[in-house]
Amino acid sequence: MRFLIIRRCHLDILDDHDHTMHYPLAHPVRLQQVCSEKGAKNLVTLMDNGNSTLSPMEFTPAMRFESLGLSSQVQQAMLDAGYTVPTPVQNKVIPMALKGRDLLVAAQTGTGKTAAFIGPMLDIVSAASTPAANCTIGLVLVPTRELAMQVHQSVKDYGCHSGLRSAVVFGGVKINPQMMALRKGVHLLVATPGRLLDLYEQHAVRFEALKMLVLDEADRMLGLGFSDEMNRILNILPARRQTLMLSATLSTEVKQLAGKMLHKPVEIAVNPERVAAVKVEQWLVPVDKKQKTDLLNHLVSENGGAQALVFINTKQGADRLVKGINSFGHTALAIHGDKSQTVRLRNLQAFRNGEVQLLVATDVASRGLDIGQLPMVINFELPKVAEDYVHRIGRTGRAADSGQAISLVCADEFEYLRNIERLLRQVLRREYVDDFEPNHNVPESQGVPAPAKPKKPKKPKKLEGIAALPRKKPVRKKTQRPRRSRR
Repeated sequence: MRFLIIRRCHLDILDDHDHTMHYPLAHPVRLQQVCSEKGAKNLVTLMDNGNSTLSPMEFTPAMRFESLGLSSQVQQAMLDAGYTVPTPVQNKVIPMALKGRDLLVAAQTGTGKTAAFIGPMLDIVSAASTPAANCTIGLVLVPTRELAMQVHQSVKDYGCHSGLRSAVVFGGVKINPQMMALRKGVHLLVATPGRLLDLYEQHAVRFEALKMLVLDEADRMLGLGFSDEMNRILNILPARRQTLMLSATLSTEVKQLAGKMLHKPVEIAVNPERVAAVKVEQWLVPVDKKQKTDLLNHLVSENGGAQALVFINTKQGADRLVKGINSFGHTALAIHGDKSQTVRLRNLQAFRNGEVQLLVATDVASRGLDIGQLPMVINFELPKVAEDYVHRIGRTGRAADSGQAISLVCADEFEYLRNIERLLRQVLRREYVDDFEPNHNVPESQGVPAPAKPKKPKKPKKLEGIAALPRKKPVRKKTQRPRRSRR
């Protein structure tokens, strides 16, 4: 039996004959490669002093990108981007996508979903003929501008050795440069639904050569009210195509949309029992509504001024909160739908560069924000839709990183809290902060609430016997008025 022993600066693999092989302790991905090469089956972890031992646990040898069927160009780009071992969702999605199957994928945020569909998509569109003017071979639909730019950046990163043309289109900016980018045709187009329809109506984009459609963040697409736009887009796309639908959660609405879009789909669920990322530590702080701003400033001070992404429900509330934070002495900026794309990008870049401590955002930014090593997410207000909570906290704890998610909850938000706990299938831990104990207590959660079952429409009762016979309308008898006698 082989054992893997992790020490402070190196790791040892002991084989059946007690021969020891030394390896430097590096990134966890490298660790998986070593285990796969040496066939380690059990994992024994030692503490820094080499004395304390944890319980052994099973280790599954890692797969390689070579075994998934991707082209050498895409494999090299994946290696350049830092991927050496595919994630579980990539292991399942890539082979099925390359076989041409329609897919319905549910996976946690931050598990590598973007690379899972872009990798095979690049190979599929590169095998097709050169796109004609204003045509696209592959189409990725996303709900927000931020996510569109993030996905397009991934397309450029993973397709850097493929020689393919790509473009990204979204609202809030001038349309003419986007029309020019589509004039020669592109292999792959990333778009938001509204701007895509605008371009189609101006004959700037055509779909007769479309081979593959990807709908990313499908539940958020429906949550933002894109149902009508999606139906219009489906009517103008060719019926014969390959379609992939990806989402962090699979609601009833998403499955109904999948029934319209997908043909005999393969359903893939990675860690379906875990809705939120397991690497994110979650808890809530009960507090009165009027004390939330002061508590937020207190938490930032206690945390040494570390950066955090703060979520709030309204645009006006975001601007008010930024003023309250800045007046306290901390630094904050806001991004929401009322701010221009230029301002949103500038504020986001300032946060990434560490120029401000807090970035206050509405749910328009909960998808598409990819900020490396973000340590903390704070829910200043709980979202009204439970699924949005998953996407909010998914901004931290991405890839191999860990993160924290803190929610400031007042008594008025208890119903939202219970919906979130129902979705997570767990009761969130509560921690009280001195000097901020609420006067209006948040009711205690009594166990994990059962998942809500969709109500079935009531069927009309069947009538039997005489009651089942069709009823005749009653005939009204005409009443004759008595004639007046002439005198």
